[in-house]
Amino acid sequence: MTEQVAARPLKWQDSASVEYPRPDFRRARWISLDGQWDFALDPSAALTAPGEVQWDRTITVPFAPETPASGVNDQGLYCAVWYRLRFQAPALAPGERLRLHFGAVDYQAIVWVNGVKTASHQGGYTPFSFDIHAVLVEGVQEIVVRAEDDPGDLEKPRGKQDWKLHPHSIWYPRTTGIWQTVWLEALPTAYLKCARWTSNLTRWEIGAEVHTVGTLPEGSRLRLRLHCGSKVLADDTYGFTTRASEAGTMAAGELHRSIALSDPGVDDFRNELLWSPWNPTLIDVELTLIGPDGTVLDAVSSYTAIRSIGIQGDRFVLNGRPLPLRFVLDQGYWPESGLTAPDSEAFQRDILLIKELGFNGVRKHQKIEDPRFLYWADQFGLMVWEEMPSAYRYTRRSIDRLTQEWMAALDRDMNHPCIVSWVPLNESWGVPDLPDNPAQRHYVQALYYLTKTLDPSRPCIGNDGWESVATDLIGIHDYDYRPEAIGRRYGVDEIETRLFQHERPGGRILQLAATDESGERQPIVLTEFGGIALRDGDDPTWGYSDARTPEELEQRYTALLNTVRSLPTLAGFCYTQFTDTYQEANGLVHADRSDKISKEVITEANSGMRLQPLNSVEQRWRERLMQMQSKGR
Repeated sequence: MTEQVAARPLKWQDSASVEYPRPDFRRARWISLDGQWDFALDPSAALTAPGEVQWDRTITVPFAPETPASGVNDQGLYCAVWYRLRFQAPALAPGERLRLHFGAVDYQAIVWVNGVKTASHQGGYTPFSFDIHAVLVEGVQEIVVRAEDDPGDLEKPRGKQDWKLHPHSIWYPRTTGIWQTVWLEALPTAYLKCARWTSNLTRWEIGAEVHTVGTLPEGSRLRLRLHCGSKVLADDTYGFTTRASEAGTMAAGELHRSIALSDPGVDDFRNELLWSPWNPTLIDVELTLIGPDGTVLDAVSSYTAIRSIGIQGDRFVLNGRPLPLRFVLDQGYWPESGLTAPDSEAFQRDILLIKELGFNGVRKHQKIEDPRFLYWADQFGLMVWEEMPSAYRYTRRSIDRLTQEWMAALDRDMNHPCIVSWVPLNESWGVPDLPDNPAQRHYVQALYYLTKTLDPSRPCIGNDGWESVATDLIGIHDYDYRPEAIGRRYGVDEIETRLFQHERPGGRILQLAATDESGERQPIVLTEFGGIALRDGDDPTWGYSDARTPEELEQRYTALLNTVRSLPTLAGFCYTQFTDTYQEANGLVHADRSDKISKEVITEANSGMRLQPLNSVEQRWRERLMQMQSKGR
């Protein structure tokens, strides 16, 4: 066994960094472990212990080994991979512990720290973390990770990852192993575990749910300070409800509070506080855990927003007002780095470009996106539909895997005001026999009601695209390239008889049962359409339909969007898609985000306006990104 990477010295990083992996729950000290790790392929997953591994190469974490950015660039079929990092432990204050975080490892991970098996995790799109202070040793520390990800396993949530050797049609290269940031965090003995924020526009309140871990001195309290810029909205301390206690201590604490934002000073600028795409106001939160003697035990920075999302009749509403949805489908891939953003500014560049093109939201397709994307969507005011990556078989095992990972995704992302809808299933992927199989329909209903139980504040689409079983709005996928056909299909008054009973976009029935208990018409959103590829006859790339020249693409896009925007039946649309993605060439921009056609043409077709005004946050960051690009960043 040969050592490839020298033990790395580590130093604490600033929590204000744009690279912070968990932007909605920041502590002062953290360390990224991204960079060079030792690496080995294990094609048949035959190895079971670190001592069996021959470390014959290195990899750049967090890029998957299938990507050029990783330095491995191997898109073959292999079932497991191994990682090793050696580092000098950072200095810890007395009583502090060290926690190791993984943003995402696809698919099953086992972690050893200094030879001790310390953690395991299943699920390729959700985070996991654990304390490692008990296994730290003098001198050099060693982390070893085994990630097993059978490329032929169709029972796990895998999204757009192809099971064939070479990507085909709408499926792309696989993502194996570590693909989001690995990082360390310093924690006190007793600390703040998590916070959950909700908003109530009717009562003008912010709901706070805070949990602690560890043994707290009896009488410990939480200071909770909310402010928007220089305006303090709330500043108070609260006691905890204890779940278990001993003499003079409490083993864990919970806080549940509704914080009123109704004093006269706040009333003066209520409208300015509302979060929206054109005014993405965020409320900064400071959480301070204070001991009975006034000592600060832990401190975390967070944020929230006050806004409401809902359905009124056949319209989607934001803050009580109908809002037409102008979305674009975003696969979330980059040519050199796959599912992982190539740098910390890539999310900002994408979001600013999407808004410049006249869209007000994205449907993140078959990907649970990095929390930093959601943070910048919160900051810039881009609405997001979050969709669970699909499994491709319907079995007890696939049900358990997808349900558990979906619950973890909801738990991770529920605080983000940008998320306006949850989508546990796409089309009939993983439930191929919906019309004839009651059990599969019950599965869709179970996911819908589970999602609504965990988060009743947002709409949920049980299965988006066709064969709707349980949903708050009707999402339709229709790739008919003829504007006149789209106009006839969705420009009808008799929705129940003409559209839902007789039309079959893609050969599929749109509804399997009435899904609104109130009997009211639900919003209809064209959640996939278009897919016009810019390609000539000899081009091996793929699209739902073709345009041969940029001029033809402009003409066809404009005609299609003008038709869709004119249809009062529709509450909104989501065009396929934002960028070219590997062999799928139906993006509005190239895979490297360079122009295919005029941005002004796209913007006017989407919104009816030649230019989209920037909000103040967008303007400031656009100027910063331009400065960084001019300096070669």
